[in-house]
Parts: sequence; structure tokens; C-alpha cells
Amino acid sequence: MKKIGLLGGMSWETTITYYRLLNEGARNRLGGFHSCKILMDSVDFAELRELVSKGDWASVGTKLAQAGLNTEAGGADMLLIGANTMHHVANTVQGALEIPVLHIADAIAIKATELNVHKLGLLGTAFTMEQDFITRPLADKYGLEVIVPDKEARGVIHDSIFNEFSNGKFLDSTREKYISIIHELKNNGAEAIILGRPEIGLLMKNTDCKIPFIDTVQAHVDMALDTAFAE
Repeated sequence: MKKIGLLGGMSWETTITYYRLLNEGARNRLGGFHSCKILMDSVDFAELRELVSKGDWASVGTKLAQAGLNTEAGGADMLLIGANTMHHVANTVQGALEIPVLHIADAIAIKATELNVHKLGLLGTAFTMEQDFITRPLADKYGLEVIVPDKEARGVIHDSIFNEFSNGKFLDSTREKYISIIHELKNNGAEAIILGRPEIGLLMKNTDCKIPFIDTVQAHVDMALDTAFAE
């Protein structure tokens, strides 16, 4: 089993999910008392959030690249950036490292292939929905079409992520709003929904809507485990 580097803290609730799923996955594959070999650098999300609010992605990239270097120096064989939005600087992080950064878009594409779907609805932060660091590789590398909610709905999603989920709040009223947004995406042709912010997977359940979900945390974890256990 290779050692998985993980950049955490974005948010720490999401990091818990990554940690749990990685260990559950290793135990399921190996049995007994086995757990996953993980080396984590957990950053202070408040510092990154302030930089993002200023549009200072260069400094975000520098901070995450240093965190990635810490895991590489500790013996990690690969790196997961444990947040969709922070893949905005994935190329910067990869440029600083020798070990591979496993991109979340590749993990999403693997799940889309398994589901045999080609048009995906995307939920996430405004940065994730409105910029192309995830949608472009999905289109260019895999020929997948991605649609996003309208402007008002994007605002609802973005606000809930930063004002609720990042503070550990998962409200039934917010879940109902998400269900309505997902139904609209489905009406516009989406065959599956990308839960493009890990905390959304903590809010929503597959039974909430009659459409497949691609939980990016689970997809990312599965890709990492496949890589860690590859011959």
C-alpha cells in the first residue's frame, strides 16, 4: 500500500470524511485491522478564505504547495487536495512537487463513466460553478457536458457553503432549497449531479432526489485507493 498525502482543513468537517472513507476503504480491501497510510497537512481555512476573498489565488497556491511539499518530504507517494475549490491552484501545487496530485476532475470522470452519463449538473462554491478548473478538464479530456444552476441558485449554494457548512451547520431548510435546485438541473437535462463541495455530501442523501449523485469526496477517495493499491 502506497502512502496517501492529504491536504486538509478546507473545511475540517470535510477532512474527517476523507479520513474516514480512506480508512474504511483500506479496511474493506485488506480486511482485519488494516487502515490507510495517510500523511496529512491540515491548513488554517480562515487564512485561505481571506486570500480567496481578495482574489489572491497566487498566495493560496503558494500555501498549498508548501503544505504539499510537507507531505512529500514525509514520504507521501501521491497527494489529494481535500477541497474542490482549491483545485483552482492544482497546477501550481503539482508544479512544486515530484509526486502526482490526483485531480478531482479525473475522479469525477471515472464515476461518470461507471454511471454511463454524459451531462452533469454541478453544485459547489461560486468559484467552482463559474470558473473552469473542473469543467474544462471534464469537457476537454472526457467530452462531458456540465451545466450549473442559475445565478440566484448559485448564490444560495455559495452562501450556504461559507456561512453554514463551514460552521458545521446542516439545516433541513437548506436541504429543501438544494432539492429544488437539483430538480431544475434535472429538468434541464442533467443525468447526474456532481456534489462539488464535499460538505454537500454531508447535507444531501441519494434518497433526496431521483437522480444519481457523484460525491466528489467518495470519487476522490476511490481514485486514491486504486492508485495506492495498484501494482
